[in-house]
Amino acid sequence: MTLRTMVLIFSDSGKLEIENLEQELKSIFIKHLEKMQSSPPRKHLKHGIPCHVEKVTRQARIVFDISEERIYILHCFANHKEYECWYKSFK
Repeated sequence: MTLRTMVLIFSDSGKLEIENLEQELKSIFIKHLEKMQSSPPRKHLKHGIPCHVEKVTRQARIVFDISEERIYILHCFANHKEYECWYKSFK
């Protein structure tokens, strides 16, 4: 049995956000993204937002979408305040 690996594709904002993280937090995000490639989480956001969210730390979040063999990384939020601001823009 072979393990299926999903391809990660970053949006421009997701790429910029992860590049601007502090090195320690960036390392945590990268480990989490590697884990997501082999077993993607499926927690969907509420209020009709067409995305998924993954908790990286108590504060940090990855917002993404899944399509077939690809995971589209839309945002990498370092803290909950940034995530909440983005999330509330959909309400």
